Amino acid sequence: MATTEASSEATTQGYQLEGSLLEVCNCDTLCPCWIGDDPDNGYCQSVVAYNLTKGTINGVDVSGLTLIGVVYIPGNILEGNWKQAVLVDDRATDEQMDAMLQCFGGQLGGPLADLAQLIGERVSIERAKIEHEIVDGAGTLKVEGKIDCTMQPYRGPDGSITTLNNSIFSTVPGSPAYVARADHQKVDVDGIGQWELEGKNAIQSDWKIDYRGE
Repeated sequence: MATTEASSEATTQGYQLEGSLLEVCNCDTLCPCWIGDDPDNGYCQSVVAYNLTKGTINGVDVSGLTLIGVVYIPGNILEGNWKQAVLVDDRATDEQMDAMLQCFGGQLGGPLADLAQLIGERVSIERAKIEHEIVDGAGTLKVEGKIDCTMQPYRGPDGSITTLNNSIFSTVPGSPAYVARADHQKVDVDGIGQWELEGKNAIQSDWKIDYRGE
């Protein structure tokens, strides 16, 4: 019985997540950060929203919830020192919120920890009502008073979505990113910045990560 319990506990460690990503930034299409070049404006202001269609974090079910990181990147993305504000789905319980913050904050290791190590300062964490939606490939991301973005992916001659694979940087490690265009993005987040742009870079993805811990 003890062996069975130990085996069950082991399978719940780490994080097993799948969902969709919506991302916008102030760079032109395609954002050079993804291939390790300097951002178009010398710095990058970005919104990265993870919708967790299904998932667990150390056994905590986080299905149906969304987490957003709004970041200011002062130079080359690989050099780190990002400033980040975090918005967590207001439907999350305290346990779910803690699990998501630990996971995306890098405390649980794995590919999300590799990404989190680029963050130099987390300026704020707050709950918010988040609208994260993709319909027929077109993405919409809204947080009242803070974020209002619409985007759509580029498509090839056969109608399939244009994808980016095996890039030196990725916010969806291990999954293909969909190259997209943000028709509109309006962002106003304390500690990060305020901007309103049209026709700039966007990224979308259907992503999946299964990390069982060391």
